[in-house]
Amino acid sequence: MAKKTKNATKKKAVKKTTRKHCKRTNTRDNAGGFIYFLGFLGAAIHYLSTTTGFWSGLLGILKSFVWPVFLVHGLLKLIGA
Repeated sequence: MAKKTKNATKKKAVKKTTRKHCKRTNTRDNAGGFIYFLGFLGAAIHYLSTTTGFWSGLLGILKSFVWPVFLVHGLLKLIGA
């Protein structure tokens, strides 16, 4: 009988510790992901609208994943850095 109560207390202790670490995060922290998704979607539409074949369309999709790199490169070129 003593083993059952000991196991029951262990389970309760495990539940209490896992609940501490599962706190809900602030939803404002996820706004950057949504903005990046909108940028990805816009870049994908832009690159796919200018394609002439399958491979250029595939390259357009790959470019739309890394569109911030092109943005930063263009800004640095604009300011002369």
